[in-house]
Amino acid sequence: MEKETEARYSAWLIQELYDLDLKAELEAIKGDDEKISDAFYRDLEFGTGGLRGVIGAGTNRMNVMTVAKASQGYADYLNAEFKDPSVAIGHDSRIKSDLFSETAASVFAANGIKVHMYPELMPTPALSFAVRHLGCSGGIVVTASHNPAKYNGYKVYGPDGCQITTKAAEAIQKAIDSVDIFTGIKRIGFKDGLADGRIEWIGEETVNAFIDAVSNESLLKDNDGDKDLAIVYTPLNGAGLRCVTTCLRKNGYTNIHVVKEQEHPDGHFPTCPYPNPEIREALELGLRDVKATGSDILIATDPDSDRVGIAVPNKDGDYTLLTGNETGVLLLDWIAKRRRELGLMPKKPVAVKTIVTTDMASRIAERYGIEMREVLTGFKYIGEQIGLLEKDGEADRYIFGFEESYGYLTGSYVRDKDAVDGSMMIADMTAYYRRRGQSLLDVLTSLYNEYGYFYNTLHSYEFDGEAGFEKMKAMTKKLRNEPPTSFAGSCVAVRNDYLNSISVGKDGKETKIDLPVSDVMKFITESGISVVVRPSGTEPKLKIYFSIRSDSREKAAETEKALKAELEAFLGI
Repeated sequence: MEKETEARYSAWLIQELYDLDLKAELEAIKGDDEKISDAFYRDLEFGTGGLRGVIGAGTNRMNVMTVAKASQGYADYLNAEFKDPSVAIGHDSRIKSDLFSETAASVFAANGIKVHMYPELMPTPALSFAVRHLGCSGGIVVTASHNPAKYNGYKVYGPDGCQITTKAAEAIQKAIDSVDIFTGIKRIGFKDGLADGRIEWIGEETVNAFIDAVSNESLLKDNDGDKDLAIVYTPLNGAGLRCVTTCLRKNGYTNIHVVKEQEHPDGHFPTCPYPNPEIREALELGLRDVKATGSDILIATDPDSDRVGIAVPNKDGDYTLLTGNETGVLLLDWIAKRRRELGLMPKKPVAVKTIVTTDMASRIAERYGIEMREVLTGFKYIGEQIGLLEKDGEADRYIFGFEESYGYLTGSYVRDKDAVDGSMMIADMTAYYRRRGQSLLDVLTSLYNEYGYFYNTLHSYEFDGEAGFEKMKAMTKKLRNEPPTSFAGSCVAVRNDYLNSISVGKDGKETKIDLPVSDVMKFITESGISVVVRPSGTEPKLKIYFSIRSDSREKAAETEKALKAELEAFLGI
């Protein structure tokens, strides 16, 4: 164990840490060099996604001390950038989310920053909405999204309700670095802040305004859809219950069954260790209920209710889980179709997707005359595009944005993916097609028949601890410095290096990529295969995305299997 790491641990042992659990944990790891090193070898990194890490004691952990230090740095930034700044704060159901949000509020208030705070757990998009609705200088939401229960996080938003830009993140990080974690943090008692008005609860008017804004996105009119739709819904023990069910009922959906074991907030997620609607295991209880009730659709939202996954009936009498790409292309096609039918398609419509999202979306957009903009992975970049349109007075041009990781947004009322909006739009789309005797699988098949079969997969590889982090960095470095010239027998036609902002063609000619710098590599082969490799910005994972267009699922799956083995061998995974 390095001396600096040991010194950090020793300093924490003798300090008042504002959370008795931390003292007990520090004592418990005494003498265990490996655990001490993992907890203290670095500071928890603050990036454009804010903080995210394992809950526990240490500088590389989510705890009241690291949250307070981040809040002090953010407070210093806000006071330097804004006159009379204010922040909005929200949190989800995770372990210590309430404590961390109160800690942040106490620090902001002590620094003269007005705090508007939700009195109950709320979806992340409701926080994005509150920032704009209340005219705040910024905001935070305490959440680790869909990660396992041992994680928590701290997402930071700018005055536009969008997650902070790289430039703002760098400035905030600089401010955080100058804060001494023991002597440099101002704080007041949370109850004292409430009593004297420096901390104020966000009222029902804001919540209702958020629900109304989502409802205004509906594209069903009168009897255009069968709203007797039978829905099974699960918030996965997270923050979605109130807003999702209220919005669905407000829009005429009353036949809603909520999965009992996952209805109420529980940060331990006892029925789904990985509370991610992308994963079948998290939806097993929902599938149980949807089969038992014979319902028309299962809708599941993640703990902070910004992602939504669905399962729909198939012809075998069972239910099929749709991927984020499949739901996204269904929504894009349906939204375009409905806007045309209702005369609501704007001039020069714009849709936005990320670089790892299915290329099928671009083909659908082309058919409807929609400009498809591609951005880096992360919904903040989609939100940024909405902001750019709004700046030009053209926010109405935006009709839809989505990413393969189950995030959707149809309007400009927030700047983040919204599972409340996603749930309502999915219900509307299902009701529309049900009225016309079609299932979502019927429609998806027809889209594949028209555009070809697109097979998209994501593989994640976890690298815990300091050694794992270094191994992951070595892999991405090798991919950049020794790039493959072919994949699955198909020559690489384009290589995009988003860290160095260059695109290299087969002839070696370089062109500039006009996107923010990011540690991502994308390869496109002559046969249309695309491979994207990127380290996760919020987890110790390397993520690899494959996209293959083929005549059938079977052929595409065979190619993907060979492709995966080839890349794993190259990287040494």
